[in-house]
Amino acid sequence: MDSVALSSPSPSPSTSTSSLKSRFLQKPSQNSKQLSSSVSFSSSSSSCSCSDFRSPTKAISMATASNNGNSQPKIVTGSAGYVLEDVPHLSDYIPDLPTYPNPLQDNPAYSVVKQYFVHVDDTVPQKVVVHKDSPRGTHFRRAGPRQKVYFESDEVYACIVTCGGLCPGLNTVIREIVYSLYYMYGVKRVLGIDGGYRGFYAKNTIPLTPKGVNDIHKRGGTVLGTSRGGHDTSKIVDSIQDRGINQVYIIGGDGTQKGASVIYEEVRRRGLKVVVTGIPKTIDNDIPVIDRSFGFDTAVEEAQRAINAAHVEAESSENCIGLVKLMGRYSGFIAMYATLASRDVDCCLIPESPFYLEGHGGLFEYIETRLKENGHMVIVIAEGAGQDLLAESIRSATQQDASGNKLLQDVGLWLSQKIKDHFAKEKKMPINLKYIDPTYMIRAVPSNASDNVYCTLLAQSCVHGAMAGYTGYTSGLVNGRQTYIPFYRIIEKQHHVVITDRMWARLLSSTHQPSFMNPKDVIEDEKEEELLTQIVNEDKKEEELPTKIPDISTEDNLVKKEIAA
Repeated sequence: MDSVALSSPSPSPSTSTSSLKSRFLQKPSQNSKQLSSSVSFSSSSSSCSCSDFRSPTKAISMATASNNGNSQPKIVTGSAGYVLEDVPHLSDYIPDLPTYPNPLQDNPAYSVVKQYFVHVDDTVPQKVVVHKDSPRGTHFRRAGPRQKVYFESDEVYACIVTCGGLCPGLNTVIREIVYSLYYMYGVKRVLGIDGGYRGFYAKNTIPLTPKGVNDIHKRGGTVLGTSRGGHDTSKIVDSIQDRGINQVYIIGGDGTQKGASVIYEEVRRRGLKVVVTGIPKTIDNDIPVIDRSFGFDTAVEEAQRAINAAHVEAESSENCIGLVKLMGRYSGFIAMYATLASRDVDCCLIPESPFYLEGHGGLFEYIETRLKENGHMVIVIAEGAGQDLLAESIRSATQQDASGNKLLQDVGLWLSQKIKDHFAKEKKMPINLKYIDPTYMIRAVPSNASDNVYCTLLAQSCVHGAMAGYTGYTSGLVNGRQTYIPFYRIIEKQHHVVITDRMWARLLSSTHQPSFMNPKDVIEDEKEEELLTQIVNEDKKEEELPTKIPDISTEDNLVKKEIAA
């Protein structure tokens, strides 16, 4: 959902410009004033009221720097456990920056909007499911246009760079950043960085205009080119400074966002008036905090084609197995959602849920059972699943690609061969196996309608934030609302499928696959259960034992001896 509400009807032709501006510049309600007054800004050593926080310069004057020179998180606290993890601002380290009226107040496209700008106190909760006594919890600043901007249109010199692997929607994001800068804020100078991070210092640049990017969203890939690695912070910031660039839009996954965070810290250390903002791109959907990353919906949709093909092949031959390998280095979201959407999959294997092959309850036993029941079977496996089972993984454990990702063995080919070898050895039934790897086909397609809309919202939100002077943030969807999220929250960990969650339970109920609990775990559980049973039985035996009867004859003898004495 866009951060700008479009609920108001269009004004009549008689509506004057002054009335539009008065509506545009409407003051916050009394309730919002009362709310903001209860919020306080806190750092490691100081605090200030939210009335000061309305002025970014005053709020940031309270922030401190860490020992390694990096900026500290901006945390705003309020009543009832309210916490705002705010994003940095240019005025945090550059005092007395001039501000300018937002050009959107004179933009005809926004004349129909009831409230042009996002309210200063608007935030979005990270967690929406709460109990009546729960604290309000963590919030993020709501994305969207602000009443004042920190750049004049002619002053802006923006650049866009795409890094990492391909993903559906890259060209749409590039197009919408250019269009937003040009048509919303009147920015005429936008530069494309060719070939990822190393393009800042080792390659030519590409001028970007609305006419030049008009149709690029219809094509897959990225018109700017991309690469892994090549991150040299000093060279990149030197290039930004030498070219006079003051807005940097970085599109990439978690590794790219880590690089963007380092660039922001160096820009801040040099005291440059340069906004650094990121747009999360990962086809695996493994970036935390946000609802999803762009390109994920398209990837799931395209994965259906491969699964459908595997199902057709499997149905058409006796005892045939269709095996499809999908993306998912550390997170199995594509495999999980594609499986749920398909309903033709009999088994889904992801990195978060270990499995084993041999023995009772193993994958081979399940395959045999399924083939006997249906005569065919479809298996979906994420590329990062089963890596611990590959003998070759010992050699590749320390090998990495240019982005620092661990090199993985092809688990799809490995599993195909293992299945073939098992059934050839057992000689119980002849099988056919069709292996499909659609990875590069999925990565290279244009984004679908859903992702195109999402890419548009991401791009516009980033531009609004940059013009408002925010920096060091990633724009993303949180609980259906566009937000600004500080870099450190995006790069602190990866987003994984929770196999104790309802979504994984829904998948298991769809495929009817076993849990594939490791035999060692089963044996350990059985031992623990046996030990517990033994302890309980021993306790029962002790309770059932009769009370010891004293030896009467012995006692009588002792009495006689005492009398004789």
